[in-house]
Amino acid sequence: MSNTALILTLLFIAITILISMWQKLGLSKEIAIGTVRSAVQLLLIGYVLQFVFNARNPVFLLLILCSMIAVASWNAGSRGKGLQGIRWRIAIAITITEASTMALLLGLRIIETTPQYIIPMSGITIGSAMIVSGLFINQMIREVDASKGEIEALLSLGATTRQAIHEPLKRSVKASMIPTIDGMKTVGLVQLPGMMTGMIVAGANPVEAVRYQILIMFALVSSAALTSIVLSLISYRLWFTEGDRLKPMSS
Repeated sequence: MSNTALILTLLFIAITILISMWQKLGLSKEIAIGTVRSAVQLLLIGYVLQFVFNARNPVFLLLILCSMIAVASWNAGSRGKGLQGIRWRIAIAITITEASTMALLLGLRIIETTPQYIIPMSGITIGSAMIVSGLFINQMIREVDASKGEIEALLSLGATTRQAIHEPLKRSVKASMIPTIDGMKTVGLVQLPGMMTGMIVAGANPVEAVRYQILIMFALVSSAALTSIVLSLISYRLWFTEGDRLKPMSS
């Protein structure tokens, strides 16, 4: 893509801002900031990845992966205001998901042990885990609030905290996975995913592009399940006090 063509894509942003101004949505500033940030961030990561790919140093690769996990954990953790320690729990869940996914992909020799394969696949895995974590936390906050009476009744009858919060946990895990599962059902019919589209535009054989996309979709549903389940197991205690009482959550 030429620089001229890239600059012309700003017309899409201009149209979006004009629509926002016309409808008085108040999104013009956010759209402008998001446009600049995304462009700068992507250009920077492009140069960083170029350096890492050429260097082939495992230390740089590890730094990239740790940075991804840290940013993802911080972003997803912002959903859980009032839940002390939620960010490092999210980091643990994402790290377990990333390590498990990469261990399978590399151990079974599905992808090559090079940064060109590891970093993109890790980005997809960590990004999906971040979204699932945010969805899980949002849903848990709603579920616990809606089931407060039921949870307290179970506690008063002698149930453990794990038993009392089991149903809200189960519903939250399920809700956090629904977007990923729905995406699997409609891929190729409603949407052509980014990696597959990018490969086709770059001139790759469509069948080969589809094979890579199938790999990604299967990895995504596995990472979504693993992230939500691990996070549910290590975070449910955050909704209780040390005396096993349900914490009052600030709005």
